[in-house]
Amino acid sequence: MPEIKKILIANRGEIVQRAIRTIHEMGKKSVVVYSAGDKEASYLKHADEAVCIGDVKSSDSYLNVPAIITAAEMTGCDAIFPGYGFLSENQDFVEICRLHNIKFIGPSVEVMQKMADKSKAKDEMIKAGVPVVPGSDGSVHSLEEGRKIASQIGYPIMAKASAGGGGRGMRLIHDEAHFDQLFTAASSEALAAFGDGTMYLERFINNPRHIEVQVIGDSHGNAIHIGERDCSLQRRHQKIIEESPALSLDEPARKKLHDIAIKATKHLKYEGAGTFEFLSDDKQNIYFMEMNTRLQVEHPVSEMVSSLDLIELMIKVAQGEKLPSQESVKLRGHSIECRITAEDPNSFLPSPGRITQWMVPGGRNVRIDSHIYAGYTVPPYYDSMIGKLIVWARNRNKAISIMKRALNEFEVEGIRTIIPFHKKMMENKDFINNNFDTKYLDNYKSLDDLN
Repeated sequence: MPEIKKILIANRGEIVQRAIRTIHEMGKKSVVVYSAGDKEASYLKHADEAVCIGDVKSSDSYLNVPAIITAAEMTGCDAIFPGYGFLSENQDFVEICRLHNIKFIGPSVEVMQKMADKSKAKDEMIKAGVPVVPGSDGSVHSLEEGRKIASQIGYPIMAKASAGGGGRGMRLIHDEAHFDQLFTAASSEALAAFGDGTMYLERFINNPRHIEVQVIGDSHGNAIHIGERDCSLQRRHQKIIEESPALSLDEPARKKLHDIAIKATKHLKYEGAGTFEFLSDDKQNIYFMEMNTRLQVEHPVSEMVSSLDLIELMIKVAQGEKLPSQESVKLRGHSIECRITAEDPNSFLPSPGRITQWMVPGGRNVRIDSHIYAGYTVPPYYDSMIGKLIVWARNRNKAISIMKRALNEFEVEGIRTIIPFHKKMMENKDFINNNFDTKYLDNYKSLDDLN
Protein backbone atom coordinates (compact mmCIF):
# COMPACT_ATOMS: atom_id res chain seq x y z
CA MET A 1 0.00 0.00 0.00
CA PRO A 2 1.25 3.53 -0.71
CA GLU A 3 2.24 5.82 2.13
CA ILE A 4 -0.54 8.07 3.40
CA LYS A 5 0.48 11.71 3.07
CA LYS A 6 -2.59 13.83 3.73
CA ILE A 7 -5.45 12.97 6.10
CA LEU A 8 -8.88 14.54 6.46
CA ILE A 9 -10.30 14.33 9.99
CA ALA A 10 -14.06 13.80 9.68
CA ASN A 11 -15.08 14.83 13.17
CA ARG A 12 -15.22 17.68 15.66
CA GLY A 13 -14.09 18.55 19.18
CA GLU A 14 -11.16 17.25 21.18
CA ILE A 15 -10.50 14.20 18.99
CA VAL A 16 -9.69 16.51 16.07
CA GLN A 17 -7.05 18.39 18.06
CA ARG A 18 -5.65 15.10 19.35
CA ALA A 19 -5.47 13.57 15.83
CA ILE A 20 -3.79 16.65 14.33
CA ARG A 21 -0.93 16.28 16.80
CA THR A 22 -0.18 12.71 15.77
CA ILE A 23 -0.58 13.43 12.05
CA HIS A 24 1.91 16.31 12.24
CA GLU A 25 4.35 14.35 14.40
CA MET A 26 4.34 11.68 11.67
CA GLY A 27 5.28 14.33 9.09
CA LYS A 28 1.90 14.19 7.34
CA LYS A 29 -0.58 16.91 6.38
CA SER A 30 -3.94 17.42 8.08
CA VAL A 31 -7.26 18.77 6.83
CA VAL A 32 -10.20 19.48 9.14
CA VAL A 33 -13.84 19.97 8.26
CA TYR A 34 -16.17 22.07 10.35
CA SER A 35 -19.75 23.25 10.59
CA ALA A 36 -20.95 26.82 10.99
CA GLY A 37 -21.43 25.99 14.67
CA ASP A 38 -17.73 25.19 15.08
CA LYS A 39 -16.24 28.19 13.28
CA GLU A 40 -14.49 29.26 16.52
CA ALA A 41 -12.76 25.90 17.09
CA SER A 42 -9.06 26.29 17.93
CA TYR A 43 -7.97 23.40 15.74
CA LEU A 44 -8.98 25.29 12.60
CA LYS A 45 -5.75 27.23 13.06
CA HIS A 46 -3.64 24.15 13.79
CA ALA A 47 -4.59 22.07 10.77
CA ASP A 48 -2.90 22.61 7.42
CA GLU A 49 -6.29 23.31 5.85
CA ALA A 50 -9.88 23.78 7.06
CA VAL A 51 -13.08 23.41 5.03
CA CYS A 52 -16.58 24.45 6.10
CA ILE A 53 -18.97 21.67 5.09
CA GLY A 54 -22.38 22.93 6.21
CA ASP A 55 -24.71 24.43 8.77
CA VAL A 56 -24.86 23.67 12.49
CA LYS A 57 -26.99 20.51 12.21
CA SER A 58 -24.94 17.32 12.15
CA SER A 59 -27.05 16.08 9.24
CA ASP A 60 -25.94 19.13 7.25
CA SER A 61 -22.28 18.84 8.17
CA TYR A 62 -20.59 15.99 10.07
CA LEU A 63 -23.01 13.43 8.63
CA ASN A 64 -23.02 15.02 5.18
CA VAL A 65 -21.09 12.40 3.22
CA PRO A 66 -21.05 14.22 -0.17
CA ALA A 67 -19.66 17.36 1.50
CA ILE A 68 -16.94 15.44 3.32
CA ILE A 69 -15.87 13.48 0.24
CA THR A 70 -15.82 16.71 -1.79
CA ALA A 71 -13.65 18.37 0.86
CA ALA A 72 -11.24 15.41 0.81
CA GLU A 73 -10.95 15.46 -2.99
CA MET A 74 -10.72 19.24 -3.18
CA THR A 75 -7.78 19.28 -0.74
CA GLY A 76 -6.04 16.22 -2.19
CA CYS A 77 -6.42 13.92 0.81
CA ASP A 78 -5.60 10.26 0.34
CA ALA A 79 -7.10 9.11 3.65
CA ILE A 80 -9.87 9.93 6.12
CA PHE A 81 -9.63 9.49 9.88
CA PRO A 82 -13.19 9.23 11.32
CA GLY A 83 -12.54 9.52 15.06
CA TYR A 84 -15.57 8.29 17.04
CA GLY A 85 -19.26 8.93 16.61
CA PHE A 86 -20.69 10.50 13.45
CA LEU A 87 -19.48 8.41 10.45
CA SER A 88 -16.89 6.28 12.26
CA GLU A 89 -18.96 3.08 11.99
CA ASN A 90 -21.01 3.96 8.93
CA GLN A 91 -20.60 1.14 6.41
CA ASP A 92 -21.90 3.17 3.47
CA PHE A 93 -19.34 5.87 4.18
CA VAL A 94 -16.51 3.32 4.21
CA GLU A 95 -17.63 1.96 0.85
CA ILE A 96 -17.95 5.47 -0.63
CA CYS A 97 -14.40 6.24 0.51
CA ARG A 98 -13.21 3.10 -1.30
CA LEU A 99 -15.04 4.05 -4.50
CA HIS A 100 -13.31 7.45 -4.42
CA ASN A 101 -9.88 5.88 -3.80
CA ILE A 102 -9.66 7.44 -0.35
CA LYS A 103 -8.32 5.18 2.40
CA PHE A 104 -10.68 4.87 5.37
CA ILE A 105 -8.52 4.58 8.50
CA GLY A 106 -10.45 1.80 10.16
CA PRO A 107 -11.77 -1.72 9.53
CA SER A 108 -13.39 -3.06 6.39
CA VAL A 109 -17.08 -2.90 5.53
CA GLU A 110 -17.25 -6.70 5.85
CA VAL A 111 -16.09 -6.63 9.48
CA MET A 112 -18.34 -3.71 10.32
CA GLN A 113 -21.30 -5.64 8.92
CA LYS A 114 -20.52 -8.58 11.19
CA MET A 115 -20.20 -6.48 14.34
CA ALA A 116 -22.67 -3.61 13.82
CA ASP A 117 -25.79 -5.62 14.66
CA LYS A 118 -25.36 -6.78 18.25
CA SER A 119 -27.28 -10.01 17.83
CA LYS A 120 -25.23 -10.93 14.73
CA ALA A 121 -22.03 -9.94 16.55
CA LYS A 122 -22.96 -12.32 19.34
CA ASP A 123 -23.39 -15.14 16.82
CA GLU A 124 -20.01 -14.31 15.31
CA MET A 125 -18.33 -14.45 18.72
CA ILE A 126 -19.93 -17.82 19.47
CA LYS A 127 -18.29 -19.08 16.25
CA ALA A 128 -14.97 -17.72 17.54
CA GLY A 129 -15.37 -19.56 20.84
CA VAL A 130 -15.86 -16.36 22.85
CA PRO A 131 -18.12 -16.61 25.95
CA VAL A 132 -21.35 -14.62 25.59
CA VAL A 133 -24.20 -13.69 27.89
CA PRO A 134 -26.99 -16.29 27.57
CA GLY A 135 -29.78 -14.85 25.47
CA SER A 136 -31.90 -15.04 22.34
CA ASP A 137 -30.54 -16.74 19.26
CA GLY A 138 -30.51 -13.60 17.14
CA SER A 139 -33.23 -10.97 16.94
CA VAL A 140 -36.66 -11.26 18.56
CA HIS A 141 -39.48 -10.65 16.08
CA SER A 142 -42.62 -10.58 18.22
CA LEU A 143 -43.81 -10.13 21.80
CA GLU A 144 -44.97 -13.74 21.91
CA GLU A 145 -41.55 -15.00 20.81
CA GLY A 146 -39.87 -12.65 23.29
CA ARG A 147 -41.94 -13.88 26.24
CA LYS A 148 -41.13 -17.49 25.37
CA ILE A 149 -37.39 -16.83 25.09
CA ALA A 150 -37.40 -14.77 28.30
CA SER A 151 -38.97 -17.63 30.27
CA GLN A 152 -36.31 -19.99 28.91
CA ILE A 153 -33.43 -17.62 29.76
CA GLY A 154 -34.86 -16.76 33.16
CA TYR A 155 -35.65 -13.35 34.64
CA PRO A 156 -34.39 -10.70 35.10
CA ILE A 157 -33.42 -10.06 31.48
CA MET A 158 -32.23 -7.11 29.39
CA ALA A 159 -34.01 -6.12 26.20
CA LYS A 160 -31.46 -4.46 23.89
CA ALA A 161 -31.60 -2.77 20.51
CA SER A 162 -29.74 -4.77 17.85
CA ALA A 163 -28.55 -1.54 16.22
CA GLY A 164 -28.16 0.31 19.52
CA GLY A 165 -25.51 2.04 21.55
CA GLY A 166 -25.07 4.66 24.23
CA GLY A 167 -27.70 3.10 26.47
CA ARG A 168 -30.65 3.83 24.17
CA GLY A 169 -33.14 1.11 23.32
CA MET A 170 -32.43 -0.84 26.53
CA ARG A 171 -34.78 -1.95 29.31
CA LEU A 172 -34.33 -4.17 32.37
CA ILE A 173 -37.31 -6.53 32.69
CA HIS A 174 -37.76 -8.20 36.08
CA ASP A 175 -40.77 -10.40 35.38
CA GLU A 176 -43.23 -11.53 32.71
CA ALA A 177 -45.93 -9.13 33.90
CA HIS A 178 -43.90 -6.16 32.65
CA PHE A 179 -42.42 -7.79 29.55
CA ASP A 180 -44.77 -6.42 26.89
CA GLN A 181 -44.68 -2.84 28.16
CA LEU A 182 -40.90 -2.59 28.59
CA PHE A 183 -39.98 -4.53 25.46
CA THR A 184 -42.25 -2.29 23.36
CA ALA A 185 -40.85 0.86 24.97
CA ALA A 186 -37.27 -0.21 24.23
CA SER A 187 -38.13 -1.07 20.62
CA SER A 188 -39.85 2.29 20.10
CA GLU A 189 -36.88 4.14 21.57
CA ALA A 190 -34.51 2.20 19.32
CA LEU A 191 -36.61 2.96 16.25
CA ALA A 192 -36.56 6.68 17.05
CA ALA A 193 -32.81 6.75 17.81
CA PHE A 194 -31.43 4.40 15.16
CA GLY A 195 -34.18 3.94 12.60
CA ASP A 196 -34.32 0.25 13.57
CA GLY A 197 -36.51 -1.15 16.33
CA THR A 198 -35.13 -4.71 16.14
CA MET A 199 -34.46 -6.16 19.61
CA TYR A 200 -32.69 -9.08 21.23
CA LEU A 201 -32.70 -10.46 24.78
CA GLU A 202 -29.92 -11.25 27.25
CA ARG A 203 -29.80 -12.55 30.80
CA PHE A 204 -29.21 -9.70 33.24
CA ILE A 205 -25.82 -9.99 34.97
CA ASN A 206 -26.12 -8.71 38.54
CA ASN A 207 -23.52 -6.23 39.82
CA PRO A 208 -21.37 -6.40 36.67
CA ARG A 209 -18.15 -4.61 35.88
CA HIS A 210 -17.77 -3.19 32.36
CA ILE A 211 -14.36 -4.34 31.15
CA GLU A 212 -13.08 -3.75 27.63
CA VAL A 213 -9.95 -4.73 25.73
CA GLN A 214 -8.17 -2.47 23.26
CA VAL A 215 -7.03 -4.42 20.20
CA ILE A 216 -5.34 -3.60 16.91
CA GLY A 217 -5.00 -5.83 13.86
CA ASP A 218 -3.03 -5.37 10.65
CA SER A 219 -3.29 -6.59 7.05
CA HIS A 220 -0.63 -9.26 7.67
CA GLY A 221 -2.72 -11.31 10.07
CA ASN A 222 -1.14 -9.90 13.23
CA ALA A 223 -3.14 -8.78 16.25
CA ILE A 224 -2.10 -7.27 19.56
CA HIS A 225 -3.92 -6.04 22.65
CA ILE A 226 -3.08 -2.87 24.59
CA GLY A 227 -4.43 -4.12 27.88
CA GLU A 228 -7.90 -3.68 29.32
CA ARG A 229 -9.93 -0.79 30.70
CA ASP A 230 -12.50 -0.67 33.49
CA CYS A 231 -15.37 1.56 32.35
CA SER A 232 -17.85 0.62 35.06
CA LEU A 233 -18.51 4.12 36.39
CA GLN A 234 -21.41 5.15 34.17
CA ARG A 235 -24.51 7.26 34.35
CA ARG A 236 -27.42 6.11 32.20
CA HIS A 237 -25.01 3.81 30.36
CA GLN A 238 -22.70 6.74 29.53
CA LYS A 239 -19.11 6.30 30.71
CA ILE A 240 -17.77 9.02 33.00
CA ILE A 241 -14.53 7.69 34.50
CA GLU A 242 -12.28 5.06 32.90
CA GLU A 243 -9.20 3.25 34.17
CA SER A 244 -6.48 0.89 33.04
CA PRO A 245 -5.80 -1.76 34.19
CA ALA A 246 -9.01 -3.27 35.62
CA LEU A 247 -8.07 -4.18 39.18
CA SER A 248 -11.26 -6.20 39.73
CA LEU A 249 -9.53 -8.97 37.73
CA ASP A 250 -6.77 -11.18 39.07
CA GLU A 251 -3.88 -12.13 36.78
CA PRO A 252 -5.35 -15.46 35.51
CA ALA A 253 -8.65 -13.73 34.63
CA ARG A 254 -6.78 -10.85 32.98
CA LYS A 255 -4.70 -13.20 30.82
CA LYS A 256 -7.82 -15.15 29.85
CA LEU A 257 -9.53 -11.90 28.87
CA HIS A 258 -6.61 -10.80 26.69
CA ASP A 259 -6.40 -14.21 25.04
CA ILE A 260 -10.13 -14.12 24.25
CA ALA A 261 -9.82 -10.67 22.67
CA ILE A 262 -6.87 -11.68 20.48
CA LYS A 263 -8.67 -14.86 19.43
CA ALA A 264 -11.71 -12.82 18.39
CA THR A 265 -9.59 -10.24 16.54
CA LYS A 266 -7.86 -12.89 14.49
CA HIS A 267 -11.14 -14.69 13.82
CA LEU A 268 -12.52 -11.49 12.28
CA LYS A 269 -9.29 -10.78 10.35
CA TYR A 270 -9.67 -7.34 11.87
CA GLU A 271 -7.60 -4.39 10.64
CA GLY A 272 -7.25 -1.19 12.64
CA ALA A 273 -8.11 -0.28 16.22
CA GLY A 274 -11.16 -1.75 17.90
CA THR A 275 -12.53 -2.54 21.33
CA PHE A 276 -14.16 -5.70 22.64
CA GLU A 277 -16.53 -4.87 25.48
CA PHE A 278 -17.30 -7.45 28.16
CA LEU A 279 -19.28 -7.81 31.35
CA SER A 280 -17.51 -9.41 34.30
CA ASP A 281 -19.52 -10.85 37.18
CA ASP A 282 -18.50 -11.12 40.84
CA LYS A 283 -16.78 -14.44 40.10
CA GLN A 284 -14.70 -12.85 37.30
CA ASN A 285 -16.59 -14.73 34.58
CA ILE A 286 -16.27 -12.86 31.29
CA TYR A 287 -19.14 -12.37 28.82
CA PHE A 288 -18.87 -10.66 25.43
CA MET A 289 -21.20 -7.68 25.11
CA GLU A 290 -20.31 -5.85 21.88
CA MET A 291 -17.46 -4.62 19.73
CA ASN A 292 -16.78 -1.03 18.79
CA THR A 293 -15.12 -1.00 15.38
CA ARG A 294 -13.42 2.34 15.95
CA LEU A 295 -11.26 4.26 18.38
CA GLN A 296 -12.82 4.85 21.80
CA VAL A 297 -13.14 8.10 23.74
CA GLU A 298 -11.19 6.47 26.57
CA HIS A 299 -8.21 5.38 24.45
CA PRO A 300 -5.78 7.74 26.30
CA VAL A 301 -5.65 5.51 29.39
CA SER A 302 -4.41 2.65 27.19
CA GLU A 303 -1.83 4.99 25.70
CA MET A 304 -0.67 6.10 29.14
CA VAL A 305 -0.03 2.57 30.44
CA SER A 306 1.62 1.41 27.19
CA SER A 307 3.43 4.57 25.99
CA LEU A 308 1.97 3.86 22.54
CA ASP A 309 0.12 6.24 20.22
CA LEU A 310 -3.01 4.42 19.03
CA ILE A 311 -3.77 6.85 16.20
CA GLU A 312 -0.21 6.48 14.94
CA LEU A 313 -0.66 2.70 14.93
CA MET A 314 -3.99 3.07 13.10
CA ILE A 315 -2.37 5.17 10.38
CA LYS A 316 0.56 2.77 10.03
CA VAL A 317 -1.79 -0.20 9.70
CA ALA A 318 -3.86 1.70 7.13
CA GLN A 319 -0.78 2.18 4.96
CA GLY A 320 0.11 -1.51 5.15
CA GLU A 321 2.75 -1.61 7.88
CA LYS A 322 3.12 -4.50 10.32
CA LEU A 323 2.27 -4.11 13.98
CA PRO A 324 4.93 -4.50 16.66
CA SER A 325 4.96 -7.83 18.50
CA GLN A 326 2.81 -8.42 21.56
CA GLU A 327 6.01 -9.00 23.54
CA SER A 328 7.15 -5.46 22.77
CA VAL A 329 4.01 -3.97 24.35
CA LYS A 330 4.90 -3.21 27.96
CA LEU A 331 2.01 -2.29 30.23
CA ARG A 332 2.92 -0.56 33.45
CA GLY A 333 1.39 1.58 36.16
CA HIS A 334 -2.18 2.84 36.37
CA SER A 335 -4.08 5.49 34.42
CA ILE A 336 -7.39 7.22 35.11
CA GLU A 337 -9.45 9.39 32.76
CA CYS A 338 -12.18 11.83 33.80
CA ARG A 339 -14.46 13.06 31.05
CA ILE A 340 -15.02 16.80 31.35
CA THR A 341 -18.44 17.80 30.05
CA ALA A 342 -20.30 21.09 29.86
CA GLU A 343 -23.04 19.86 32.18
CA ASP A 344 -24.49 20.70 35.57
CA PRO A 345 -22.74 18.40 38.11
CA ASN A 346 -26.01 17.71 39.93
CA SER A 347 -28.50 17.21 37.12
CA PHE A 348 -26.08 16.50 34.25
CA LEU A 349 -28.15 18.83 32.09
CA PRO A 350 -26.18 20.54 29.29
CA SER A 351 -24.57 23.91 30.05
CA PRO A 352 -23.53 25.48 26.75
CA GLY A 353 -22.25 29.05 26.58
CA ARG A 354 -19.15 31.22 26.54
CA ILE A 355 -16.17 30.09 28.62
CA THR A 356 -14.66 33.13 30.33
CA GLN A 357 -11.84 31.31 32.13
CA TRP A 358 -10.03 28.13 31.16
CA MET A 359 -6.99 27.18 33.24
CA VAL A 360 -5.88 23.56 32.90
CA PRO A 361 -3.73 21.57 35.33
CA GLY A 362 -0.19 20.50 34.56
CA GLY A 363 2.67 18.63 36.16
CA ARG A 364 4.27 15.25 35.61
CA ASN A 365 2.06 12.53 34.13
CA VAL A 366 -0.94 14.81 33.63
CA ARG A 367 -2.53 14.98 30.17
CA ILE A 368 -5.31 17.19 28.81
CA ASP A 369 -7.10 16.30 25.57
CA SER A 370 -9.21 19.32 24.68
CA HIS A 371 -9.92 21.94 22.06
CA ILE A 372 -11.19 24.56 24.50
CA TYR A 373 -9.78 28.02 25.30
CA ALA A 374 -10.91 31.09 27.26
CA GLY A 375 -13.39 32.98 25.10
CA TYR A 376 -14.65 29.86 23.31
CA THR A 377 -18.41 29.39 23.12
CA VAL A 378 -19.58 25.82 23.71
CA PRO A 379 -22.30 25.27 21.07
CA PRO A 380 -25.62 23.71 22.08
CA TYR A 381 -25.86 21.51 18.99
CA TYR A 382 -23.47 18.67 19.79
CA ASP A 383 -22.17 16.33 22.49
CA SER A 384 -21.36 18.15 25.72
CA MET A 385 -17.84 16.75 26.19
CA ILE A 386 -15.26 19.55 26.15
CA GLY A 387 -12.20 17.61 27.20
CA LYS A 388 -10.61 14.72 29.03
CA LEU A 389 -8.24 14.82 31.99
CA ILE A 390 -5.93 11.82 32.13
CA VAL A 391 -3.27 10.96 34.70
CA TRP A 392 -0.74 8.16 35.17
CA ALA A 393 1.09 6.85 38.22
CA ARG A 394 2.89 3.73 39.36
CA ASN A 395 -0.26 2.48 41.14
CA ARG A 396 -3.96 3.29 41.49
CA ASN A 397 -3.74 5.09 44.84
CA LYS A 398 -1.08 7.44 43.51
CA ALA A 399 -3.09 7.99 40.31
CA ILE A 400 -6.11 9.01 42.41
CA SER A 401 -3.93 11.45 44.35
CA ILE A 402 -2.63 13.02 41.15
CA MET A 403 -6.12 13.23 39.68
CA LYS A 404 -7.42 14.88 42.86
CA ARG A 405 -4.66 17.49 42.69
CA ALA A 406 -5.17 18.07 38.97
CA LEU A 407 -8.93 18.55 39.36
CA ASN A 408 -8.33 21.13 42.07
CA GLU A 409 -6.11 23.06 39.62
CA PHE A 410 -8.71 22.93 36.85
CA GLU A 411 -10.56 26.25 36.58
CA VAL A 412 -13.50 26.79 34.22
CA GLU A 413 -15.80 29.80 34.44
CA GLY A 414 -18.73 31.01 32.36
CA ILE A 415 -20.42 27.60 32.14
CA ARG A 416 -21.03 24.69 34.49
CA THR A 417 -18.98 21.49 34.19
CA ILE A 418 -18.93 18.14 35.99
CA ILE A 419 -15.51 18.85 37.52
CA PRO A 420 -17.16 19.10 41.00
CA PHE A 421 -18.58 15.60 40.43
CA HIS A 422 -15.12 14.23 39.67
CA LYS A 423 -13.66 15.93 42.75
CA LYS A 424 -16.29 14.19 44.88
CA MET A 425 -15.57 10.83 43.25
CA MET A 426 -11.85 11.10 44.03
CA GLU A 427 -12.88 11.40 47.72
CA ASN A 428 -15.56 8.71 47.53
CA LYS A 429 -14.69 5.71 49.70
CA ASP A 430 -16.29 3.18 47.34
CA PHE A 431 -14.31 4.54 44.41
CA ILE A 432 -11.07 4.62 46.41
CA ASN A 433 -11.66 1.02 47.51
CA ASN A 434 -12.61 -0.08 43.96
CA ASN A 435 -16.01 -1.10 45.27
CA PHE A 436 -18.51 -0.24 42.53
CA ASP A 437 -20.23 -1.64 39.44
CA THR A 438 -22.10 -0.32 36.40
CA LYS A 439 -25.17 0.43 38.54
CA TYR A 440 -23.33 2.46 41.17
CA LEU A 441 -24.57 5.85 39.95
CA ASP A 442 -28.11 4.76 39.09
CA ASN A 443 -29.57 6.60 42.07
CA TYR A 444 -27.34 9.66 41.73
CA LYS A 445 -29.36 12.89 41.98
CA SER A 446 -26.86 15.40 43.33
CA LEU A 447 -23.32 15.80 44.62
CA ASP A 448 -24.58 15.09 48.13
CA ASP A 449 -25.24 11.48 47.11
CA LEU A 450 -21.47 10.90 46.81
CA ASN A 451 -20.68 11.61 50.48
